[in-house]
Amino acid sequence: MYGRWTGVRTNHGTMLARSRFMLVLVVGALLAVLSLSLQYLHLIPTNPVAEQRSLGKSRKRVNPVLHTEPPAPDPIRDTHQYCNYPNLTEHGWEGHSPADYRLLSVHVMIRHGDRFPLYSIPKTKKPAIDCVLSEKRKPSHPLLASFIGHMALGGRGHWDASLGSLPRLPNHSTCEMGELTQTGVVQHLKNGDHLRQAYIKRHNLLTADWSPRQLWVETTGKSRTLQSGLAFLFGFLPRFDWSRLTVRQQWSTLFCGSSCDCPARNRYLDHEQRRQYRQRTADTELERTYVTMAKMLGVATKILRAANPVDALLCHFCHGLPFPCSSAKTTSNAPDEGACLTLQHFAVIRRQQKDDELERRGAGLYRRYAVLAAHPYLNRTATRMERIARGSQARKGKEEAAFALASAHDVTMAPLLSALGLEGAGFPKFAARLVFELWNGPEAKDRDRKSDRKRGKGLENAFIRVLYNGEDLTFDTAFCRGHNRHSAQPLCPLGNFLSFVRNDMFNIVNATSYQQACHQIVL
Repeated sequence: MYGRWTGVRTNHGTMLARSRFMLVLVVGALLAVLSLSLQYLHLIPTNPVAEQRSLGKSRKRVNPVLHTEPPAPDPIRDTHQYCNYPNLTEHGWEGHSPADYRLLSVHVMIRHGDRFPLYSIPKTKKPAIDCVLSEKRKPSHPLLASFIGHMALGGRGHWDASLGSLPRLPNHSTCEMGELTQTGVVQHLKNGDHLRQAYIKRHNLLTADWSPRQLWVETTGKSRTLQSGLAFLFGFLPRFDWSRLTVRQQWSTLFCGSSCDCPARNRYLDHEQRRQYRQRTADTELERTYVTMAKMLGVATKILRAANPVDALLCHFCHGLPFPCSSAKTTSNAPDEGACLTLQHFAVIRRQQKDDELERRGAGLYRRYAVLAAHPYLNRTATRMERIARGSQARKGKEEAAFALASAHDVTMAPLLSALGLEGAGFPKFAARLVFELWNGPEAKDRDRKSDRKRGKGLENAFIRVLYNGEDLTFDTAFCRGHNRHSAQPLCPLGNFLSFVRNDMFNIVNATSYQQACHQIVL
């Protein structure tokens, strides 16, 4: 009975079958080991999708395509990018072009560098950050010591309006609200040095004897934008001659100059802010998080929300500091003295901000606001570029700036990106840079030229590149998506940009000019 149930047989056929079974097992094991070894050494493909593609009839080479789901949004990973740590190696495509193209001018807008919070969280201690610069403290930069010394000579420069009374360096041992930190200074020393390699060393955009007319610098009246601009400029032109420098003030964060009167822009902004409020209040997880945080700190939820806690939490996060704890003594409203906010609280707030960015793109209200907010700056840039491309300075004896720098804020750069159609680029990080390059190309053949009506008479060889944080996004812009980058002219025609700024960008608000768009009725 036992032998029957276990399958034991003593005849010769059964023993032979068993031997064959064992042989199959051994061979199978050897093949499995061999297959794993070959995969480890990359001698055979491991992607079945690529394998299937290679069996087609076409003899053309097909690169394997990995059909994987895009990574889920990660608010913490995105925040690391927002911090823009200056110890990371800088890469960028600024100054790159096809052969035989000549760089004519560069126009840069920067967001100020890392700063101390503008708001404080009720009943918590402020972050312990020293804003006095020291080359012995990290992060540092090879130019930091000489930058500190050079700023002491700033009285020799020419300053617009009240800029001359602002400190040229951060100078408080305990940072004040909104003050630029040493991290912010180093970020822009690094930015300027990077563009010096791209434009001064590679293309000789400004020579050692550059004239005051060749350099245009403007900033808002905040110390953090002025200091960021000076740090950038020192990295770009180390030990520049103060007597040749004029720093101009923009009274509006939109850099709208004499064109700030735009009632429709303000109404679009009001509609967008109402949309943002509805989105926030409908987010139940965000509301629960604010309630929990408020109880931990012993304050009313509406007071905590009004304090915009994410601003201070970003500072703690970017500087590697513990999140703040309650400094209130134990009461009925504050259950535990020293209760601390957590990374989980921060992640919920950042997640909601990312959700809002996605909803904002779909709603379209912000894009309408952005077109009107960004137009004055874009129009000045377009006009300056056109003059340079046409060589008007040679005819009129007026020299245009070869390098223009605008030191601004996130509320300046965000609408500019949106107006250009670059909403997918994300919210501007600390020390973000947006670059417009003007290039002169080789003479084009008649059959390769587009109509003068589209590109502008006399501008056939003028081209533009748009780069954001070193990435070439020219062919993602609203004015150049349709250009064939593989054509005989691989760069975007300047005429596309001029037509966009002066007419096409107003299509979204059903207008044909800035004045018409600004003064039409917005329901």
